[in-house]
Amino acid sequence: MKKYTQVPPILFAKAAGLWLRGCVHFPKDRIGLIVKEKEDFIIFRKVVVDPTEMQPINPEAIFKVYFRFVRFSPDVNKILSLIPIPFIIAQPGFRSKTWLFGKETNTFYGLYEWDSIEDAKTYWNSFPLKLMIKRTVPNTLRYEIIDIKNGYDR
Repeated sequence: MKKYTQVPPILFAKAAGLWLRGCVHFPKDRIGLIVKEKEDFIIFRKVVVDPTEMQPINPEAIFKVYFRFVRFSPDVNKILSLIPIPFIIAQPGFRSKTWLFGKETNTFYGLYEWDSIEDAKTYWNSFPLKLMIKRTVPNTLRYEIIDIKNGYDR
């Protein structure tokens, strides 16, 4: 069983180690692409962390979260979304996050890949997600966890 540490200085130190070892990447190949769901979402950022030898070859879970921010314009919020990156990439089992934005409703959409369903579920109570939740418009937050290993939603 994994130990989940949510103390921000420890998360930041872990993230710094990942960056220094060259394990963190910001691929640009999908930036600007449209993802069609209830509305069209445009990809504006992606971060990927190289898996270790202890992790599964492929992620086994997807965590999707949708919300609108209370304050600031979408452009400002896109910039502010850089701040929690170290705390996100340091989460146990984290593999990648894709940031998307729906211009029609000003909805932000985070698409995360995780090693396991347990990791994805644990993220719901994580430090970076709690920070984000404090900034959302009430009743706009929704999320789902998808078990891609077994092919069903949770």
